[in-house]
Amino acid sequence: MEILQQIANKLEQGDHEAVFTLTQQAIDDGMPATQILNDGLIAGMDVVGEKFRVHEIFLPDVLLAAKAMHAGMELLKPLLIKDDVPVLGKVVIGSVQGDLHDIGKNLVGIMLEGAGLEVIDLGADVAPERFVGTAVEHGAPVIGMSALLTTTMPVMGQVVKLLEERELAGRIRTIIGGAPVSWEFADQIGADSYGFDAANAVVRVKALLGLE
Repeated sequence: MEILQQIANKLEQGDHEAVFTLTQQAIDDGMPATQILNDGLIAGMDVVGEKFRVHEIFLPDVLLAAKAMHAGMELLKPLLIKDDVPVLGKVVIGSVQGDLHDIGKNLVGIMLEGAGLEVIDLGADVAPERFVGTAVEHGAPVIGMSALLTTTMPVMGQVVKLLEERELAGRIRTIIGGAPVSWEFADQIGADSYGFDAANAVVRVKALLGLE
C-alpha cells in the first residue's frame, strides 16, 4: 500500500500537512480507518520511537512527528468511533503531587498514543486519589507516574498503597519513571514496572497490558 508508506514516511519527517492530506486521500480511497491507523500512522511512530531510543533523532523530531500523528488522527478519530474500534488499552498518566515537571511525562504520553493506546493525561501535581479515581472511572488498567524531584517520589508509593487498600492492585497496574526513579525504588514501593525513558516506558506499558 504505497499511500500508507507515504503517510508513515511523512510522519517520520514531521510533515503534518502532508500527513493530513495523505490521510484524507486514503479515507477518500475507501481504505479502512484501522488500516490507515496501524499501517500508516502507528507504523511511522514506531520508527520514530525506535530512532529516538537509539538516539538517532531527538526530542524536537519526536514532537514534530507527534504533531503529524495528531493531524492524521483528527481525521481518523470520528471514523474509528463510528466503527466502534476498540482501543488497544487505556493508560492514566501524570506527574505526582508536588511535582510540576511534565516534559518527560508529556513525551511518554505522545509515544503511548503513537503506539495506539488511549492516554488520559492528568497533567502535573496529581494527587494519589485522583490517579486512582480516574483509572477506576475510565476503566484504565494502567497508571503511569512521573517524578523529577526526590521529595515527590514517596507519592508514588502512596498511589500503590491506595490501590492495595481499595483491593484494586493487580487489576490496575502501576509504572513509574523520572530521573531519580529506579527499578530498586519500584520494587521498594511495590510498583509493577519502571520505564527508564519514554521509549522503554511504551514497551513496559504494553507488557503490562499483555500486548508484548
